[in-house]
Amino acid sequence: MPKSSSPVARRVRKFVADRFLRAFGWEVEGGLPATKKAVVVAAPHTSAWDFPFTLAVAWSLGFEMNFVAKRELFRFPFGGIMRALGGISVDRARTKGFVGAVAKSIRERDEVFVIIAPEATRAKAPRWRTGFYHMALEAECPVVLGYLDFARKRGGLGHVFQPTGDIELDFPQITAFYEGILGKHPSRMSETRLVVTDEERAIVAKSHAERLARKAAANAEEPYDVRVVAG
Repeated sequence: MPKSSSPVARRVRKFVADRFLRAFGWEVEGGLPATKKAVVVAAPHTSAWDFPFTLAVAWSLGFEMNFVAKRELFRFPFGGIMRALGGISVDRARTKGFVGAVAKSIRERDEVFVIIAPEATRAKAPRWRTGFYHMALEAECPVVLGYLDFARKRGGLGHVFQPTGDIELDFPQITAFYEGILGKHPSRMSETRLVVTDEERAIVAKSHAERLARKAAANAEEPYDVRVVAG
């Protein structure tokens, strides 16, 4: 993942972002969540305009935006620009191991926000993809629900929750949050719908077992503080 920008670069980005948003009549709502790392959901995703507005909202709020995008967008001459903006290339035909790799990168960094569009396409999709949830679960970080509401010209970061490992239990709060939020092209909006396959349940179970193993290993490495108190 790209390295963090300097404080000066962040101030310049905020200046540019605020003026971009103001020119289009947009406002940023809320602020940053009380966490230094998270998987951020970007929804709804219906237009190519989603990217510049998401970038502007991120820069205005002052956080480093790392985002996942299809490999085709990283071809010459745009590849260098995409990576400089925080892009992470993914080949949608070969995604095995990608979730685990991103989760590992999140765990290894002190501060990172990875933005994922669960719809994965600007066209209408039958359901959301759940990779964002598995990333947060493996990385042991919260999910932050980000949004662009083109009807109100508002964007920001909203509800924050820690995945429990039971995606069917957690998902209704996501559905409730996005109720009434409209993308630029409402007819292309995918239903905030979850379909959990047996394969996904197996992934969650494996992730949970790996988290327990990491915690057990960390606890085993901590020295015991034994004190003898004379009676």
